[in-house]
Amino acid sequence: MVEKISQHSTSPLIVSIPHSGEKIPAQTPWLNALPEVVLMCDVDRYVDFLYEPALDQLNLRFVKTEWHRYAADMNRFPEDVDASSVTGNLNSAGMYNRGFHWVETTYKQPLMSVPMSQKVHQELVELIYEPFHAEIRELYHDLHSQGFNRTFHIDAHSMPSLGTSEHRDPGQLRADIVVSDCGGKSCNPRFKDLVIAAYATAGFKVAYNWPYLGGRVTELYGRPDRNQHAIQVELNRSLYMDEKTKKIKAIEAKAMQEKILKALGYVRSNLEQI
Repeated sequence: MVEKISQHSTSPLIVSIPHSGEKIPAQTPWLNALPEVVLMCDVDRYVDFLYEPALDQLNLRFVKTEWHRYAADMNRFPEDVDASSVTGNLNSAGMYNRGFHWVETTYKQPLMSVPMSQKVHQELVELIYEPFHAEIRELYHDLHSQGFNRTFHIDAHSMPSLGTSEHRDPGQLRADIVVSDCGGKSCNPRFKDLVIAAYATAGFKVAYNWPYLGGRVTELYGRPDRNQHAIQVELNRSLYMDEKTKKIKAIEAKAMQEKILKALGYVRSNLEQI
């Protein structure tokens, strides 16, 4: 399922939410057998719930997917697979344990016992990946059709509060927000500065390009040479959920919704200054 706000917006700002989906496709039945704490280990659970009130109120267009990232990760390319995830793939096993199809969690918990067939891989590309990215391309096209010669794109995620052994910052406590622009390549520096200022003004402690540099979404759509400016924003999960049980904290989540509204409103109100 892909969702968008109104077909027309008065702002060239769009948002994508690629990892909040929890639906398991028929092609990956092994995921159904996992306990919830493992199945939800790396899902950006509740990010859509936290962002959508602000997106609705500000009339910002957005795209999200209902599908689980372990089945097909929208922040990877379909080519980001290996012999342990797709039978016969030329990439050696272990190269993409957390690639387009997840073989293990960031805590090294096993997810797949045997690789899927090339046929299943292609079915998942067509079922999940292509519709999601087609919707993003449509948003860009529609904004350009409305006369916006520049587009600004926030790719919204969540992150563990503590780096794991599989991250760049093992054992380190993280900021409230991590803003990433692929090492300065995916957007105008002024857009990066605006996003950082927006979340800081909303009351978040913000880090830049650490421990995340940005994923395939920012890499793919962040084309400053084409006046397409994309940035990744990670939200610390401990601010609104119990990271062990994966359950939401209602009072804290409400506060997060209000702060996100303030941050996105700040970005939208100051885009003309870029």
